[in-house]
Amino acid sequence: MKSTIEDVAREAGVSITTVSRVINNNYPVKESTRKKVEKAIKKLNFIPNSLARGLIKKKTFTIGVIVPSITNLFFPEVVKGIERTIRQEEYTVFLCDTKGNARDEKHHVEKFKERQVDGIIIIDPTNENIKNGYFEEVTNEIPLVIVNGYHRGIRCNFVLTDEEMGTIEALNYLLGLGHRKIAFLRGGESYSYDLKEEIYKQVMNQNNIEMIEDNILKIPAGNSLETVDLAKDIVMDRFKKENVPTAIFCCNDWMAIGAINVAKQLGLNVPNDVSVIGFDNVIVSQISEPKLTTVDQNMFKLGESAAQLLLELINGKNEKDTLKKIMIETKLIKRDSCMGGNYE
Repeated sequence: MKSTIEDVAREAGVSITTVSRVINNNYPVKESTRKKVEKAIKKLNFIPNSLARGLIKKKTFTIGVIVPSITNLFFPEVVKGIERTIRQEEYTVFLCDTKGNARDEKHHVEKFKERQVDGIIIIDPTNENIKNGYFEEVTNEIPLVIVNGYHRGIRCNFVLTDEEMGTIEALNYLLGLGHRKIAFLRGGESYSYDLKEEIYKQVMNQNNIEMIEDNILKIPAGNSLETVDLAKDIVMDRFKKENVPTAIFCCNDWMAIGAINVAKQLGLNVPNDVSVIGFDNVIVSQISEPKLTTVDQNMFKLGESAAQLLLELINGKNEKDTLKKIMIETKLIKRDSCMGGNYE
């Protein structure tokens, strides 16, 4: 039979109020009394009721996390960092997948608010819900942290990876290897892809490299299970045209795997005939053949930092009107899928 707080109080010879104070650590209790209560809790294997604990502290000890995809390995790794951090404070995560749909994204936020979660973390949200002011409204109602996504002039708390510098470093690496015919492979609507394309065009222009419209490759879905096949199809089409690229910059590692598969299908060697570079550094980049050169977004750290910031907001350690933007550095991981040569 499950032990109750009354059983603990009887065993320790104290009042129920004293047991509650020991459990919640919200009022001073004599050390000798605390030890008696803790001994009784251990003996009876008493597990405090989380709902009762929440009512006392006026918290639910839950947070909502929203991702655009659970099949893109980037997002589960970020969630792992979140979960590890909040678990130390005895919080539980509710996770929702929007599949990149703005309406579903909004629906999940509203449901989380109804459930009275203590805070929300949303990863790579849709441009629509950021730019129309929706998340700024939510920030005024409940602690909210946005991970990546459009942030220029937006009054919300953000934790961001420095995707701009990561993209510049990756493209400069390809240029340093002698590549000039560099294709750019991206997904559909996403601030992350838009930013990378903007940087790609800037870097090409700064290096006096003629922009070839055929070298900007766009697939409709960058986070779904079909990403690899979609990437294969569009890269295959590009390689059937003239002025074939000698290198492909891919906006995530799944796209890069699709590009590598096409090269193999066409009998091309990676990296001797074509270099491929990815972005994220998910586990697949380490087990592909060849191993993938990619930009590490420090995904676990991204999630950990977002969770730490959210906990600060929940616990009132940040002034309500003080908004933070935390930047996490990226790092180019050089493996086997890129090679230099004479590519004029």
